[in-house]
Amino acid sequence: MRAVPADLTAALAALATRRPLLVASDYDGVLSPLVGDPSAALPSPGIAEVLARLAAREGVVVALVSGRGVADLQAVSGFTGPYRWVGSHGAEFDGPLTGALAARRDALAQRLAPLVATVPGARLEVKPASVAVHVRQVADRPAAAALLEQVCGQADPSLTMKPGKEVLELAVTDADKGSALRRLRDELGVAAALYLGDDLTDEDAFRALPPGDVTVKVGEGETAARYRVTDPAAVVAVLDTLAGALA
Repeated sequence: MRAVPADLTAALAALATRRPLLVASDYDGVLSPLVGDPSAALPSPGIAEVLARLAAREGVVVALVSGRGVADLQAVSGFTGPYRWVGSHGAEFDGPLTGALAARRDALAQRLAPLVATVPGARLEVKPASVAVHVRQVADRPAAAALLEQVCGQADPSLTMKPGKEVLELAVTDADKGSALRRLRDELGVAAALYLGDDLTDEDAFRALPPGDVTVKVGEGETAARYRVTDPAAVVAVLDTLAGALA
C-alpha cells in the first residue's frame, strides 16, 4: 500500500479525534481510476472495504459526492452501506429534478446530439440534472477541443457550465459540490470533514470547507486543497490511514 505523506498523516490523526466526522469523496478519478467508458469505472481494489470500515465507526458518516446521477453512481460503484448519496453536483440531494427542469435537460440533449455526432469518438451523456459532452476517446485532439469550444459558444447563458477533464457539462441548475457539502455539513452538525476530489468541479468543495477540515486533491493541477496525493491507489492508503486512526 502507498505511503501517505507525513503532513497528511498528522492531519488525519487530528481529524480522527473529532465527532461527528464527515468523510466525503468524489468517485471518478478518486475512488475509481478514470477510464474512457464511464460505465466501466470500477472501484479501486480495497476501496469498498475501507469505506465500509469507516462507515461502521460510531459518529462517522461517509458520503459520495459526484457529478454522476445517484442511480448511475450506485450502479457503477456497486457500493452498499449506510452512505449519503449526493449526485449531479449537488442537484440530487433530496430527490430527482422536477418535470420542468428535466424537460429542459432533454431539449438541450436533443439540440447537442447532432453536433456531437459529427466528431468520431465524442459522446453525449444525459444526466439527471445536466448534459455532458465527453471527448476522452476522440483521437483527433484539435477536433475534440473545437467541439467543446463550439458547445460552450452555443450554450444558453442561463445554463451552468462545468468543465472537467475531457468533458464539458451543461447543468440546468446552479448546484455545485461546495454548496452540497456545506448543506450536508450543516444537516449532520459535523465537527470536521474530509473531502477528496480530482476535478475542476471539486474545487468548489475545497473552497467551501472551513480551515479545520482536510481537503485532498488527487492528481496534478492547481488546487485550493490543502493536501495532495498522486492517484486513486493513493486514496486507498489515505482512507486506510484514517480508518486506522479512528480505531
